[in-house]
Amino acid sequence: MWQTDQEEPAQQQKLAESENAAAAAAQNSNNKMSWGTDLWDQFDNLSLHTNRGIDVLDKYANFLRDRVAIETEYAGKLRRLVKNYQPKKKEEEDNEFTSRQAFRNLLKEVGDLAGQREVVSETLQLQIIQGVTLLSKTLREDRKKCLNDGTVLQQTLSAQLSSLERAKRNYDKAYRDSEKAVENHKKADMDFNLSRAEVERYKNIMTSKIQQSDDAKNEYANQLQKTNNLQQQHYGTLLPAVFNRLQELDEKRTRGIREFIIGAADVESSVAPIIARCMEGIVKAGESINEQEDSLKVIERYQSGFQPPADIPFEDLSKMDSSIATQSNYSSVTYNHLTIKGTISGPKFKKPRGGILNSIFGSNKNSLTADGQKEDFSDLPPNQQRKKLQAKIAELQHKVDQETNTRDGLMKMKIVYEANSSLGNPMTVEGQLNESEHELEKLKNDLKKYQGYLDKANQLQVVNNSPQSNRNQLQNGHRTSRHSNGSASADDHNDGDDQPDDAGSLSSSSASPESGLGTSHTSLPGSGQGSANENAMGEETCYETEVELLQPLGTCRALYPFEATSEGSIPMNEGEELQVIENDQGDGWTRVRRANNSNGWDEGFVPTSYIECTLFA
Repeated sequence: MWQTDQEEPAQQQKLAESENAAAAAAQNSNNKMSWGTDLWDQFDNLSLHTNRGIDVLDKYANFLRDRVAIETEYAGKLRRLVKNYQPKKKEEEDNEFTSRQAFRNLLKEVGDLAGQREVVSETLQLQIIQGVTLLSKTLREDRKKCLNDGTVLQQTLSAQLSSLERAKRNYDKAYRDSEKAVENHKKADMDFNLSRAEVERYKNIMTSKIQQSDDAKNEYANQLQKTNNLQQQHYGTLLPAVFNRLQELDEKRTRGIREFIIGAADVESSVAPIIARCMEGIVKAGESINEQEDSLKVIERYQSGFQPPADIPFEDLSKMDSSIATQSNYSSVTYNHLTIKGTISGPKFKKPRGGILNSIFGSNKNSLTADGQKEDFSDLPPNQQRKKLQAKIAELQHKVDQETNTRDGLMKMKIVYEANSSLGNPMTVEGQLNESEHELEKLKNDLKKYQGYLDKANQLQVVNNSPQSNRNQLQNGHRTSRHSNGSASADDHNDGDDQPDDAGSLSSSSASPESGLGTSHTSLPGSGQGSANENAMGEETCYETEVELLQPLGTCRALYPFEATSEGSIPMNEGEELQVIENDQGDGWTRVRRANNSNGWDEGFVPTSYIECTLFA
């Protein structure tokens, strides 16, 4: 039990004083009243009362068992709760926030709370419940003996009372018969018609009945004396002794309940100081949260370095040719993506949704890190790229310093061994020294490489200070909305400035569709949000078995080559013209088709960011 050395003697003294006071009160109570004297005629009620009292004790034991089960379950659920909410490995980078640190400390304190609940459960089980169970068993056995003794006494008295009742009935019958015989003799004696012999017969009968009445009377008097003696002994000595034993038993049960309740409270009180310290730890964890510090860390982590986009220019269609204005209207018409579900009735194509990243980045030669990022972090915004590179350089520099110290230590050891061969063989250090030199050279090369990445990132300038500054521009009467890549129009791409090179470095062109900085220019308003209407239409769509070609929604031109690596996608070459038959539904894929020489049409999905679409009005 969690008690200090000073608290334990004080509590023991307090418990002893309480027991002494209870004993004194019980002694005074015994002097004033006794069940054997005051409740001499309440055998059945005392039997019922003592049984209910032991039932109360058993009920308290069941209460403690249920509470122990609850405490155990509560502690177990607390521990599972703490385990389930422990930060995952992928969330370790968020541990720098004060709120995350406070939550982690909170989980630790809750785990300690679970431990204290387990202490309470185990102590109640070992000390209180076992004591209550043993006391209940003892009391039931003693009560059974007392009731058996009382029952025997009651049966003996009842038997004597039955004998007295029989003797009284016999005496009553004999007395009435004698009186009747006397009356019959008197009548016979006064009847002159009867003979002397008949009168004598009535006389003999009278004499016999009187004798029988006297014998019954004597028997009744004898049984009455026995009954009175037994009844006096029964209610004066024998039964009071049994009742006094029941009284002691019931008082023992009452005193036990008191001690067990106090003991259970002491068990709870023993862990209260530790629980209080856990609460203090939780409060301290909460007070450690600093919203301003967390806000600054959010800025440091996610600041991209871009500037907000400039205003979108006004398109004055009246100053354009009518043909150009008409063509411009083709792409400016807004379609509701909920009404455009496809153009071919037949087997539904499976979109390569799960493999979109693999298909887009599959040909990228720039290696990826363990967490899926590119080696030079060019897939991140400029500020975040520089931060990642700086952190990587610091990590490599630390490893270089460590490996340098290791190499220097090995060199010193080799020099010592060469100076004194008795200390060791220099050749044993030579292999380790070569491995250290190789590792150090590798780390230095990596450090130089990342320093080059950082220099390149520092030299790059963000086009127009925003990845979306020129998202809507006119070209040949067509509206080309490029995806957050800083490219102004299709002509810019034709100049070769935006096309990704074979090396696959996403940092080499801000216009690469793999940059992931913007959304598709062919996505219709509202796409990607999802709605109940779209789901309902998707479930109610029926595909017929025969293929029926419908009118295309528009045309598109491939901005970049695409290799189909996922089920349902088709390859395309740069500059290839295709027909759009289903718009992007918010998943990054557009359904297209093209004519071929074998079976008439090729149809499938291509990345929306790889094409430039012109939709019909």
